[in-house]
Amino acid sequence: MSSLPFTLTIPSDLRMLSVARAFIEAICQTEDMDRNTIHNIVLAMGEAVTNIIRHGHREKPEASVQISCRIDSDAVEILLLDEADPFDLAAVPYMDPGELRVGGRGVYLMRALMDELSCQPLGARGNALRMVKRWRSSASVRDCG
Repeated sequence: MSSLPFTLTIPSDLRMLSVARAFIEAICQTEDMDRNTIHNIVLAMGEAVTNIIRHGHREKPEASVQISCRIDSDAVEILLLDEADPFDLAAVPYMDPGELRVGGRGVYLMRALMDELSCQPLGARGNALRMVKRWRSSASVRDCG
């Protein structure tokens, strides 16, 4: 990733989810990105922020979430910094999409919609959740006809 990141910090409040979604959508719209790709990125980021607020910050209503987005000609990278206890993404089982149950689909959706998903615990400082979505600009596709 070569561009400087755009950054937004929001309080740990689900009412701010629409602000976070609009932030990521606006950044993606600055590029020649198709609507489906933008939708997938916004949906995955929204699931991540929801999980951080509902689960990671459940006992920390004063906490905040920092959202950084870096975009270049072939990928979008989103980095979410939280103030939650260490989270082990690898411990979340891969679920059967046909399984009927309430909740528990956030990590499944992030894994399905993004090309890369990783979480680095930062000790007492929280976690860094990194998501990458690769895409191709129509300007970079040549007509070979």
